[in-house]
Amino acid sequence: MIDFDYDPPAGPLVYVHRDEAVLVMDKPSGLLSVPGKTDGRSDCLQTRLRAAHPESLLVHRLDCDTSGVIIFARSKAAQGFLGQEFEQRRARKTYVARVAGVIAQDHGHIDLPLAADWPNRPRQQVDPQGRPAQTDWQVLTRSDTETRVRLTPLTGRSHQLRVHMLAIGHPILGDPIYSPAAGNHPRLMLHAETLSLHHPVTKTRVTFQSACPF
Repeated sequence: MIDFDYDPPAGPLVYVHRDEAVLVMDKPSGLLSVPGKTDGRSDCLQTRLRAAHPESLLVHRLDCDTSGVIIFARSKAAQGFLGQEFEQRRARKTYVARVAGVIAQDHGHIDLPLAADWPNRPRQQVDPQGRPAQTDWQVLTRSDTETRVRLTPLTGRSHQLRVHMLAIGHPILGDPIYSPAAGNHPRLMLHAETLSLHHPVTKTRVTFQSACPF
């Protein structure tokens, strides 16, 4: 079991969008989406949001170290509708990441099944007997030592993007779990940039976006 010191960032809630049905937030890196299972980890985005909006309901999560767009529902009906958007894979997400090394190709597809690495939780690992996991990637820019990529997960496995990029030899920079050079960066260089899904009231497709902070 891998443990970590939890020191969540302070600061006000940052809204990307809000209406009668949804609250779309910009989660900072280092803040849990939901309360942790151990003592001292009750402070999280869900708890902070409920203090301002007691009716808010969880729909999905982002890893603690990942920043960016996350949506909450404001009613059970909206929560159920949005849950189906994710379950039926109608919700589409894109992420921006900085990864180690220079990726030669301009784009690609990763199809590697994943499973929990139980002795080293919360680590995940590539496992032929694991659950199917697929990620599309596209190079945005390159430097001499790293590559900025846009990642589009086609499935929603735990730590999927982190493990997939590690598996192809380009771990996400600043990753305290999967990158040996994590200490050289102030945070995990992974940001949920866009979320596209059908609105629970209008039923039209909407896209929410958060500018990448790194």
